[in-house]
Amino acid sequence: MDFGLTDEQEQLAEAERAWLALHDPLARVRTALDAAPITIDAAAVAHTEESGLLDLLTPEMGGTHVDLAVLTEAHGHAASSLPIADLAVAAWLLSIAGMDDGGDRLIGLTVAEDDAGTPVPMAADLDAIAVVRQDGANEYLSVLTTPTLVTMSTLDLTRSWARIDLDAIGTAATELPAGTLAAARDALAVHRAFDALGAASRLLDMTVEYAGQREQFGAPIGSFQAVKHHCADMVVAVEAGRAALWAGALALDTVIGADRSRAASAAAAYAKSAAARVAGNALQVHGGIGFTWEHDLHLLLRRIKVDEAFNGAVADHRAALVSG
Repeated sequence: MDFGLTDEQEQLAEAERAWLALHDPLARVRTALDAAPITIDAAAVAHTEESGLLDLLTPEMGGTHVDLAVLTEAHGHAASSLPIADLAVAAWLLSIAGMDDGGDRLIGLTVAEDDAGTPVPMAADLDAIAVVRQDGANEYLSVLTTPTLVTMSTLDLTRSWARIDLDAIGTAATELPAGTLAAARDALAVHRAFDALGAASRLLDMTVEYAGQREQFGAPIGSFQAVKHHCADMVVAVEAGRAALWAGALALDTVIGADRSRAASAAAAYAKSAAARVAGNALQVHGGIGFTWEHDLHLLLRRIKVDEAFNGAVADHRAALVSG
C-alpha cells in the first residue's frame, strides 16, 4: 500500500503541535497533581471549537479518520486532557443519527457491549455522553445529559476516567444503520492507540535528548552500545507503530465490516505493544531519575499503560484476529 500524509494533513499536525506546545498540557497536570483533579483546559475547548476540529468527521466538514489521527497523536504527545478523538467520533455519530449536538456541548462516547460500556475519558467534565448499544438485531444511539458516572481509579494522572451506568439509559434512543456500533468501536480502538503512540514519540524525544546530555565515565551515555540499541529499538517501535496505525486509520475510512475490524485490531495490537516497549526502554535509559515523581517520564508511561488497557487490550485485539 502506497500511503503518505498530504500537505494539508502535515500542516494540520504542525499547527496543532504548535498550539499544544504553547499551552503545555503537562504544566497544567503538574499544577493539579497535589491540589485538584485534572480538568479539560477551557482554552483547548475554545481552540477546537473555533477551528471546527470536533466536527471534523461530520459530512459538513468532510474530514477523515486519517485527518483526526494526526490530531489524536499530537494530543497524546502533549499529554492533553482533551479527549479530541472521542469527541469527534461522538459528533460523527450524532450527525449520522440526525441528532442535534446542542451547539457547543462537549459530548463524549461509550460503546455498550456485554452489559458494560467502554471507559470514557474526562467524563466528569463533559456536557453529555453518547451511548451506542445494540438491542437484538438493531443498534441505537442515546445521549445522556445527566449520566450516572462510576469513577475509575487508574494509573493515568493526565486524565480522569469513568464508566457510565447503563441501567440509567432509559428508552429514548435513535436507531442507527447496521454496523455503526462496530465502526465506533474500531474507531475508538485505533485512536486510543494513536494517543499511546503520541506519548511514546515524546518519550523517544526525551530519551534521545537525555542520552546525549547525561555523562558517565567522561562520555555521554548515548555513546554506549547498549544505550544506542535501546534508542534504536525505540525509533523502530515508534515508526513501525505509526505506519501500522496509519493503515488502520485508512481502513476506518475506506473498508467496511469484518475487514475493517481486523485492520483496526491489527494496528491497535501492534502499536499499543510498541508504545509499551518504548515506555519501558525510556525508563531503562533514564535510570534513577526516570523513577522520580518530579520527572515527566512517569506521567507519559502511565498514560500509555492506560491506553494499552482500554478500548481493547493487546491480548483482546490479537484474540479477535485469531478468531476472525
